[in-house]
Amino acid sequence: MNRKLIELEQRIGYRFEDRGLLFKAMTHSSYANEHRIDKADCNERLEFLGDAVLEVVSSDYLYHRYPELPEGELSKMRASIVCEPTLALCAGDIELGGYLLLGKGEEATGGRGRNSVVSDAMEALIGAIYLDGGFASVKEFIHGFVLNDIEHKQLFFDSKTILQEMVQASGSEPLSYELIREEGPDHNKTFEARALVGLREIGRGTGRTKKAAESMAAYRGILWLKGTDYVSEEYRSTGV
Repeated sequence: MNRKLIELEQRIGYRFEDRGLLFKAMTHSSYANEHRIDKADCNERLEFLGDAVLEVVSSDYLYHRYPELPEGELSKMRASIVCEPTLALCAGDIELGGYLLLGKGEEATGGRGRNSVVSDAMEALIGAIYLDGGFASVKEFIHGFVLNDIEHKQLFFDSKTILQEMVQASGSEPLSYELIREEGPDHNKTFEARALVGLREIGRGTGRTKKAAESMAAYRGILWLKGTDYVSEEYRSTGV
């Protein structure tokens, strides 16, 4: 595991003084249970800490970056950053699932790709960096791997709502979603869905749930529509 931990450090650009914290951040409760490791040595406590640190750093960032936004809008934007799907997206960017220590059952049921597992690990990693290197180090990590490309992450979080508004504003045919593929055993399914305007496909996505697949299809539909003359200039130029 040491080689894998070093690889992860290189991927995130941070070297731990106490690599035991990184090991703990990558230790899922299922692995701890199977190997009779103390419950306190899995990543759940670090996840609790990382969640709080992430909220402080993201709140500070949004407060200073968007001085014109009221509290309600800032809260909505923060929710789009710290939610499970967005954190899982961030974890995917650094392939965090590949570094986790999982129990055999969790491994067999697709835990490395499950949003809840990798998003929790992302928060645990944040907590570990905070304890190891302090606030400045964890702030740099969050800015680089969570708060980067924030507009696209907000699009991803609100994709179905935003796409519905875009289609309605265009005055065109109604928006709908169609499940086109479902495979895998019940405990580890993959779904593929497409977003349609009338009979026209505008985006396709996959996910571990139907909702996740539809959200990805909507997100890709937004990106496609923003590159066409199909939607108004309002939606191409405002960052929506």
